[in-house]
Amino acid sequence: MDKMTRERLIAYRSNKAEILELEYVLENRWKSDTMIGNDVVFDYSKGYPMPQTVVGFDQKKYERLQERDLNRKKWLEKECEEIEEFVEGIPDSITRRIFRIYFIDGRKPVKQKDVAKKVHMDRSRVSRRIDDYLKNAHKAHNAHL
Repeated sequence: MDKMTRERLIAYRSNKAEILELEYVLENRWKSDTMIGNDVVFDYSKGYPMPQTVVGFDQKKYERLQERDLNRKKWLEKECEEIEEFVEGIPDSITRRIFRIYFIDGRKPVKQKDVAKKVHMDRSRVSRRIDDYLKNAHKAHNAHL
C-alpha cells in the first residue's frame, strides 16, 4: 500500500463517482454515434479503382476505448479499496469515525464542524486528530520499510 495522504483521502468521493461514470460508459459506449466511423475503399468492379465511402461501427476504436476505461476503473477500484482498508484499520474508534464521516461517507464533502458535532468534539480537535493520525501513520509506514 502506498503512503496514505490527505489528498488521496479527499479524492475518494470523486473516484467513486468516476467509477459509476465509467461503468455507464463501458455498458453504453456501443450505442453511441461516436463509434460510427467511415473509411474509403477502392471498388474495382468496373476494372479501375473507384473510391467508395464505407460507413460502419469502428470496432478497433471501441476496443481501445473500452480497454482504456476498464483499466482506469480497475485502478480507481483498487485505490478506493486501499482507502477503505486504511480507514477501517484505524484502531481508535473516534478517529476511525472521524475519517469515515469526513472522507468516505456521503456524496458531498462534509465540513469539519459537522463532523465535530457528530462525534461531540471541537472542530479544531477533529482537525488535529486527522493531522496527527496521518503523521503517525506515515511514521509507522516508513518504519516498516
